[in-house]
Amino acid sequence: MSDSSDRSLNLNFLKEPVLRKLCEALDKTNSKGWRKLGEMVGNDRRFRVSSDEMEMCSLKVLELEGSPSRVLLRLMGDRGCTLGHLVDLLQTMGHTDALQCVKPPGIQILIQPQSVAIIVGHNLRLSCYAVGKAGVQFQWFKTKEEVHNSSSPDLVISPVQLTDAGFYICRVNCGDSFEFSQWAQVDVLNVATSYGLGSHSLEGRLKVVIQPQGQRLLVGDTLQLECGAVGRPIPRYQWHRNGVPLHFPEASKRRLTIPYLLLEHHGKYRCEICINNERTWTNEVDILVDDVFAFGAGVSELILNSNQEPPYATDKVALLIGNLSYRNHPQLKAPMVDVYDLTNLLRQLNFKVVSLLDLTESEMRNAVDEFLLLLHKGVYGLLYYAGHGYENYGNSFMVPVDAPNPYHSANCLCVQSILKLMQEKETGLNVFLLDMCRKRNIHDDTTPNILLRVTANIVFGYATCQDAEAFELSSSGFTNGVFVKFLKKRLLEDEKITVLLDRVAEDMGQFDATKGKQALEIRSSLSERRALTDPVLPGDSSDMALAHNRQWAKAHELPESMSLDFDCGAQIKLGFAAEFSNVLVIYTHIVKKPEDMFFCQAHVTNFSPDLDIDPKEMNRETPEETGIYLLSSSLPQHCLYTRLSSLQKLRDQLGFTVCLQGSFKAMDELVDWTTDVNIGKPLIARLDLYRTMRRNSCLQTCPMPHSPCHSPRAEHLHHHPQGLLSPHCSSPYLDVCEPLQGAVGGSGCVSSTLYDNCFSRYGCTSSDSPGRASIPIETTDDINELQTVFINSLQFHHQ
Repeated sequence: MSDSSDRSLNLNFLKEPVLRKLCEALDKTNSKGWRKLGEMVGNDRRFRVSSDEMEMCSLKVLELEGSPSRVLLRLMGDRGCTLGHLVDLLQTMGHTDALQCVKPPGIQILIQPQSVAIIVGHNLRLSCYAVGKAGVQFQWFKTKEEVHNSSSPDLVISPVQLTDAGFYICRVNCGDSFEFSQWAQVDVLNVATSYGLGSHSLEGRLKVVIQPQGQRLLVGDTLQLECGAVGRPIPRYQWHRNGVPLHFPEASKRRLTIPYLLLEHHGKYRCEICINNERTWTNEVDILVDDVFAFGAGVSELILNSNQEPPYATDKVALLIGNLSYRNHPQLKAPMVDVYDLTNLLRQLNFKVVSLLDLTESEMRNAVDEFLLLLHKGVYGLLYYAGHGYENYGNSFMVPVDAPNPYHSANCLCVQSILKLMQEKETGLNVFLLDMCRKRNIHDDTTPNILLRVTANIVFGYATCQDAEAFELSSSGFTNGVFVKFLKKRLLEDEKITVLLDRVAEDMGQFDATKGKQALEIRSSLSERRALTDPVLPGDSSDMALAHNRQWAKAHELPESMSLDFDCGAQIKLGFAAEFSNVLVIYTHIVKKPEDMFFCQAHVTNFSPDLDIDPKEMNRETPEETGIYLLSSSLPQHCLYTRLSSLQKLRDQLGFTVCLQGSFKAMDELVDWTTDVNIGKPLIARLDLYRTMRRNSCLQTCPMPHSPCHSPRAEHLHHHPQGLLSPHCSSPYLDVCEPLQGAVGGSGCVSSTLYDNCFSRYGCTSSDSPGRASIPIETTDDINELQTVFINSLQFHHQ
């Protein structure tokens, strides 16, 4: 069927495009419409719909775009009606238009051939399984040529040779119609040894069988590096130099070729190899590039280019926090997208990344505490924060989601106090990227006494200038805030971090929607050419540091997928994915079911009340229905999805129930089977960030009272001028918005004729306005196209 070939599919799990077309066909007021379907269902005791429920359906015609059919189909689905039942009813009605929406196509390819990388001499098998109204025939092709003696669903070549590499496709014939499968690439590796793989299937396995070799070459020579891995589907490759991914077409192939070497090409090379969610690395090899100088007539010597040793990190650690679901302040949207995008980019730079959403005060302090444990001499530490915030007397404060209205410094985290503790770790580089407002908070006159050391390794990247706001953009989907919108385009560049931020500032300055409203400011004491792309060369870490690293790594391991067998003969696959460090996705998939079972579905239930999960957002047919927007393209299809957020609140191990519902042809009633599953403490839950008070080391540098639920005004302290970082703002300070009544600090942004529909994003929240709903926003890389759209829809967000 256009939605699924399985007649046992419950009506509530029809794909939205199919359901929409079906409702359009049934909503037509004729003798074969939804009322006739309701009458027929009323005579079936399994799915009977009462007269009151039919009246409820009819009232939907009074609503804009209301659909009586949609309500009726939902009621039928709630009673266990399947697609097969509906098809039988529609055939009895003779409703050909509705049948056309759900009827199966003539040919359905159930299993597509998969690309594979295989070793010479092993057995190659490509499979294409299909069904049709009548018998089906198969014919395999290599590119455009028919493969002889290949008229079965399985194409077997034994043993495979180098000449068998290429692209294959299968044609499926059924009567006068035919369908082609998807293309499958076969990569044949010429390896002398078998590496213990044998000749069996490579399904789910990834192993490097060809390692790159170090070389010493001259300027102008051609560099050729080769690696290879076996597995199914075919592996993906990404070459790195000095820990940084290379960005040109050849860098994503098995064979890396640089046709003309320069001195700058010397370094350490290795390749990252991935299959689905599995990743491995080749050995790292040295590529030395020598220059040729002539000494006298006809005499030349090779002299190794010996520059000063470039900077390096002993490790790279990043903590990313995005607060958006505030309890007492306006809701935000962009922090989720910003944290997700930066997580993926920083991981490409070999950072150990922790990405967390919606943290309370105690959770933020404990997360920072764990972050500090990973820092030691020479480590590059990066803290990114997106959410509400403010700045008083040169100190920046991050606002947790549970902050009261109004809030004071005792309710927030002081960034400078975190910097002080990072300095004590003798870190190699301290980077703070603060995507928040820097307006004055008139409700807080505290001046924390934070004495910072003079070190030449600090960089602050503020999304906006002092006493100004940062913005997110209003639209109908998901997009970044203004800062990350431009930052992510530059983050992978191999440049000194201050140079990189300078370029981001220049890019932001060209964006018409925020000209005069937001300009990136950089404050730096950096004296060396330190870059986020610098290689990682582990130092002599203490046993304690190594132990903390192992603990942190365990806190980011996904639970292993599992297969669950039920007494009825059905088998369920239970899988897991991480959207953020504190957001887990669970999906269930029916692997097999008994032949006489015509309806079968599996869902998860009975979760810990710590997680506060909305049952309406559990066990949905599409990831988007549960709020999984960013990870949806990476998840397997045809599953039921559940999103578990706020894992940091989990106090005990995560246990839940998997419930299988099914019905058999000889039975009318649904039968339930259940099994309990315990996956321990997944992801960040293992670190127990929920605890109200632990070491709270990030608090100890601020001599002010603290309570998670009470915020007395702190004692006024002597203000010590920071005097460490000189302001560096690549964009000029633009005119600050006029005072806006009611905004904290008394100076928000006033709406002009250009910004009639604005309200602040990452600014100081209004003390007398309730939190607003999240602002849907969407992405596009075309800045020119965005400028016109966003000029009239820019939203100021007080953070």
